[in-house]
Amino acid sequence: TYMFKYDTVHGQWKHSDIKIKDTKTLLFSEKPVTVFGIRNPEEIPWAEAGAEYVVESTGVFTDKDKAAAHLKGGAKKVIISAPSKDAPMFVVGVNEDKYTSDINIVSNASCTTNCLAPLAKVINDNFGIVEGLMTTVHAIT
Repeated sequence: TYMFKYDTVHGQWKHSDIKIKDTKTLLFSEKPVTVFGIRNPEEIPWAEAGAEYVVESTGVFTDKDKAAAHLKGGAKKVIISAPSKDAPMFVVGVNEDKYTSDINIVSNASCTTNCLAPLAKVINDNFGIVEGLMTTVHAIT
């Protein structure tokens, strides 16, 4: 609860009271939020928790085979929050129209791609881009 209440980026949480109900549940204004501390995604009871869509943001399960472990745990769809070597990649404003509902595992690309691609698409579609260069800087995580 401390990390939710005192975030170093967003500051102090002031929207509702946060309490610990039990070892698996946090309460946000009495609304229960289930928390898991399980390393193997196959063992996370997503269906039991009512989760249909899972955002895979550990940086560990970034290919389709590894991300599919969440499906075995009961999730219906997995969104990888990083580039993937084999999952189809979709960026809103660029190619989300190519998504079809039969795709269960997708990559939402990288933070850099999500920042640059929509702008580059507009410029390219309207004026053309011959070549470009960009850099990105990340803090240590």
